[in-house]
Amino acid sequence: MAESDWDTVTVLRQRKGPTAAQAKSKQAILAAQRRGEDVETSKKWAAGQNKQHSITKNTAKLDRETEELHHDRVTLEVGKVIQQGRQSKGLTQKDLATKINEKPQVIADYESGRAIPNNQVLGKIERAIGLKLRGKDIGKPIEKGPRAK
Repeated sequence: MAESDWDTVTVLRQRKGPTAAQAKSKQAILAAQRRGEDVETSKKWAAGQNKQHSITKNTAKLDRETEELHHDRVTLEVGKVIQQGRQSKGLTQKDLATKINEKPQVIADYESGRAIPNNQVLGKIERAIGLKLRGKDIGKPIEKGPRAK
């Protein structure tokens, strides 16, 4: 049992050369260049920064833009049609939301005119209340017919 002596030290692996942090230091690079070794350096773009978007040429153009840009909202006319159709079917906002698999807040936003129009949601509401909400004839009943494939 000579191998398990308390004074014996077994080294499994010994590192050769500097660590990664030491090799990247300015002193290590200069020393390697003085010894004539090949040194490859590369600058990483936006390294160590939280930049997810690049700055484009149009940024200055957008900064000069004076027009207020905002999303179109659902008109109050559409909100009133939704409310009247829902009430004629005897549904609450929560019932209608459950029927179309949306949150009650979505229905409240559409009825008050705060919502940004989404054609999928509008289509679901149209089918649930049976009234058109898009196009020229808003508020008219939807004609039930065979769907074209």
